[in-house]
Amino acid sequence: MTKGAVIWITGLSGAGKSAVASALVAQLREEGRAPVFLDGDEIRAALGAEHDFAMENRRRLAGTYARLCRLLSDQGHVVVCATISLQHRVHAWNRENIPSYVEVLLDVPLGELHRRDPKRIYRQADGHIVGIDLAAEFPVTPHLRIPNHGPTSPMVAADQIRNYCRTQGVL
Repeated sequence: MTKGAVIWITGLSGAGKSAVASALVAQLREEGRAPVFLDGDEIRAALGAEHDFAMENRRRLAGTYARLCRLLSDQGHVVVCATISLQHRVHAWNRENIPSYVEVLLDVPLGELHRRDPKRIYRQADGHIVGIDLAAEFPVTPHLRIPNHGPTSPMVAADQIRNYCRTQGVL
């Protein structure tokens, strides 16, 4: 069976998680791989939780994402998961339970996030914004911390992730 892996791309809303993950998935497909791309917003919608942003529900969903990633990885898939899920408990679970796990934090200054704001989340101020209203538990020791702003494009960030995974024997 092919060795699976999970590449967990995290950061605040607007940090570019989906764009970087999409670029990485495209690169892996060009190499002849068939990665599974799990986007937090899409999983949330598939589970019928697209309007449920309370902190306890976020924790439960993050745990669901982690277990789904492990399930697919255990079957030999390379899983690229783009999710906020900024919770130490989930990061620790992933490290303990997913053998080939790479944690990537996309680090973007708050001012840049406000400027980007593709989903108008920062303008809403609805009390459910991670990093503003809700605590964000950034990874303590991510495998990669990528400043995803300025000259860093999604393709450049994806290259960094792919190169790191190769040097670590994950890909």
